[in-house]
Amino acid sequence: MTDFPYGSIGDFRSKALNDGQDAATDLERLRHYAAGTNPANHAYITISGSLPHDGKEQLPMAGPLAGVPYACKDVFETKSMITTAGSRALADYQPKTDAKAVESLERAGAVLIGKTNMHEFCYGITGKNPVYGTPVNPHDPSRLAGGSSSGSAVSVATGSAVFALGSDTGGSVRVPAALCGLVGLKPTYGLISTKGMIPFCWTLDHAGIMARSCLDTASVLQVLAGWNDATKGRGETRLERRLQALSTEFLIGKRIGIPRRYFFDNLDDEIASAVEKTLLFCQEHGAELVEVQTPDMTHVRPASLAIQLVEALSWHGPRMDENAHIYGDDVRNGLVQGQFILGEHYVQSLRLMELKRQEFAACFKSIDIMITPTTPVIAPELSTQSVSAGVEGELVGNALARYTCVFNLTGQPALTIPCGLHSSGLPMGLQIIGKPYEDLSVLSIGHVLETAGALGWIQPISGGPSE
Repeated sequence: MTDFPYGSIGDFRSKALNDGQDAATDLERLRHYAAGTNPANHAYITISGSLPHDGKEQLPMAGPLAGVPYACKDVFETKSMITTAGSRALADYQPKTDAKAVESLERAGAVLIGKTNMHEFCYGITGKNPVYGTPVNPHDPSRLAGGSSSGSAVSVATGSAVFALGSDTGGSVRVPAALCGLVGLKPTYGLISTKGMIPFCWTLDHAGIMARSCLDTASVLQVLAGWNDATKGRGETRLERRLQALSTEFLIGKRIGIPRRYFFDNLDDEIASAVEKTLLFCQEHGAELVEVQTPDMTHVRPASLAIQLVEALSWHGPRMDENAHIYGDDVRNGLVQGQFILGEHYVQSLRLMELKRQEFAACFKSIDIMITPTTPVIAPELSTQSVSAGVEGELVGNALARYTCVFNLTGQPALTIPCGLHSSGLPMGLQIIGKPYEDLSVLSIGHVLETAGALGWIQPISGGPSE
């Protein structure tokens, strides 16, 4: 496995198709690596007890993800492993079927390494979990990995998985991806099925993808969205070939919206500088930078939380009647708040969501994509309760989701991609937002910026399967 310790989908697929037995051995080593590092990084809740063929036989050679190891957030139901959603309340829950996304990946040949750790029931952007341990940032174990899909980010960043599934209700894929130096995609609402995914908030939940490149992310999205030849064939897909053929010429004439108000306010200076550098690169290669008027964001976060708490309580309420005592304190206390949100407040929040969809759609009439920072701060320390990035004493959760949660309301595709290292040695993230169902355009621009060296995955200084 030392020949590609941080291999791509293409690396693992090629090996599976050319030497299935050797590929199976590599997968078994990865499983042992995941198990060996888990006590320190808390990436996984459950690791597969054995993999298909257990490293002793040749892997089946079929599908665009043949032999590719992946992890999935423990909110996706799996018939081969328990599904806990990061909670003692579901510690013994054994689904009878796989989630639709898991089923699609298996059909495409991907191999599940394990179920990843998370903020209990997706209730939190920090990723803290007192039951299964808090996943730590691979770039600095004294820092948060972000959440709620925290373990998914750690599994990919440390190399035990090539990609991972997560869920994103207000930034829960993009935030941990940004803090851990990864690519993270929240696709257009509904593009990836959430069937078989334990819900947090039906209206805002998106299934998403984390990987180390836009190309790998696109390869997985093709399978999960059911595009074209996604579950057939033995080698590169047409989508992969299409992306690989792109160059910086793709940027010529692209209109990039810059919403300065709000999205560039109260922002870490180094993150702001990194985003500006990328915008300048795009402009130098033919893109047009367009200053756009940011819609009023005053009530976005409160509306998002109101929708989340009401819908989460509707699922958890009956279960809490008997099991409230085994819920974590933060989850239980938060869900209780949902009881005090009036029906009219919930409806007003849904109306605001529709208003933001209309306002952002109007913004996008004059632009192709929008670029913002992903988070206003780098990964906070594990014990941090509040941060200061222009807003004194802002709660960590509010700060980390400040630039991401509105795009769960609008349902637009939003991609985070690493835009360099902070002077602290921690990754910084840039967010690319597109029009609904133009996910491929967003990934294409991300891929062009990666291959040109303007952006891209940041490997932790230490760690990795080969060590």
